Amino acid sequence: MTRAETKERNRRALLDATFEAVSRDGHRARLDEIAERAGLTTGAVYSLFGSKGGLLTAMVTERLKPHYEEIARAVPDGADLLEAVDAFARYYRRGCDAPDARAAMALQITLLDMAVHDPELGARFAETIRRHESRLVAVFTGRPHGGGVVTPRQARRLTTALRGLFVGLSQGVVLGLAPDADERYFADAARALASAATLVEDTAESEDTAASEAMTESEAPTGGEDSGGDAPVPAASP
Repeated sequence: MTRAETKERNRRALLDATFEAVSRDGHRARLDEIAERAGLTTGAVYSLFGSKGGLLTAMVTERLKPHYEEIARAVPDGADLLEAVDAFARYYRRGCDAPDARAAMALQITLLDMAVHDPELGARFAETIRRHESRLVAVFTGRPHGGGVVTPRQARRLTTALRGLFVGLSQGVVLGLAPDADERYFADAARALASAATLVEDTAESEDTAASEAMTESEAPTGGEDSGGDAPVPAASP
């Protein structure tokens, strides 16, 4: 076995051991026990991943990557935004019926618990998730909607909203709290989010800014020593 092959074998063993340990012990998972389960030493962890946080983040990446690759394949290239959101919603709902759905949800809750106990690790998890969600943002960006095309900023806002929607709904399905939430339900809820002006349109925001600027100009002093100082500066748009 070559050095590169040995390195990859050790990396794989540590990732598998981490998944098992985290699934069982959550934030109490110990690095020495993970290394022992993998048949290695903690030195191998630091050599391959830099730290326990690096190992845990790599494990999360390992679990997320196939998920977002499948999403990209599930959404038709030529679809408009609502059709793309519909396809994504139905894909997500089908995952609730997968044999490992409960195990996946348990891991999701465990990782959330770990993030709560360790804010630094939580920040690393969030960065990893956002990086992978960029693939979904790219899937939505440029799609026709409402007479225009979706911008990257609009796609990012929509992706964030859909994450919140689907995580909550999928937990409800798996736990039996949303027995009527079938594919059509997921798709309808997702389409409603995608149709909301606050998610996919910047028009209202631009109009509010323009109105604020116009009001400021009309109220501003016309000049001279009695003007009372500088004119107020309008607040920046969020």
